[in-house]
Amino acid sequence: MAVYTKVSETEAVEFLRAYNIGSFKALTGIKQGVENSNYILEAGQGKYILTLYERRTKKEDLPFFLGFMEHLARKNIPCPLPVRALDGEALRQLAGRPAAITSFLEGASIMRIMPGECAEVGQALAAMHLAGADFNLRRPNDMSLERWGELQNACAARADSVHQGLKETLHTEFDYLAKHWPKGLPEGIIHADLFPNNVLFGDGKLHGLIDFYFACNDLIAYDLAVCLNAWCFESNNAAFNITKARALLKGYEKVRPLSVNERLALPLLARGAALRFLLTRLYDWLNQVPDAYVKPHDPLEYLMRLQFHQKVTDVSAYGLDV
Repeated sequence: MAVYTKVSETEAVEFLRAYNIGSFKALTGIKQGVENSNYILEAGQGKYILTLYERRTKKEDLPFFLGFMEHLARKNIPCPLPVRALDGEALRQLAGRPAAITSFLEGASIMRIMPGECAEVGQALAAMHLAGADFNLRRPNDMSLERWGELQNACAARADSVHQGLKETLHTEFDYLAKHWPKGLPEGIIHADLFPNNVLFGDGKLHGLIDFYFACNDLIAYDLAVCLNAWCFESNNAAFNITKARALLKGYEKVRPLSVNERLALPLLARGAALRFLLTRLYDWLNQVPDAYVKPHDPLEYLMRLQFHQKVTDVSAYGLDV
């Protein structure tokens, strides 16, 4: 989450006239993330999240995102619930951007990740995968293998200015993954971006999953590979924590056991997830938005994670039995 599009109090007051959530009280920008503009909106009936969808979020994808959150909420998956306006619509226009209001979830993202939280994330992710099985809309993953190739080409000319030899590393890794990417694994709707800042905890318990704006149809186990990268490396020295990984995976399998082929593919999927975030972080690093509240994340963090996964030969490195 971040703020790129500024919303005035006058605009917010007028926007709220279309809803039945009370009168405007306050609007506070959320200074996290890199994709859309997000605010905490305080109205007469409580707190909400106001999101303005920026250029990288396609307007035609928004019914999928908002519909999926409504679908999950009906199945008791803790996630934001879109607030429909008086005309029954969840998507409107504000400050020249598509915009929506969603419910506010109590809790906060955790700063110090422990194995117990990883286990809860694994269980919640598996429950989300099962709950999404009968959602009737589809959205292809626009951050899949094909897109990685485009990003690699877009970054190639300046990649070595960030890290010497990075251009060749990206080229070699992409070619390898393109030749070996797994096929025939179970597919479904995945979150695709379940980082610690997209999971809320309170009183030691998971309160909710948020930010579904990369959700899409893809290999289900790829979502787990994203989480291995996001939750199981130590931020201070990039070391992989097998205890956290074991907790994450075993928590997941309490709800949805992995198939044999998914287990075998996990190291390759983890490499792909590491490359995906290395490339998107690198692209953002090279094309920074001057007026954003936050700076892009360091791409080299994911270069080190990729290098770890490249040495993995089987899932025992992640704490599972082969």
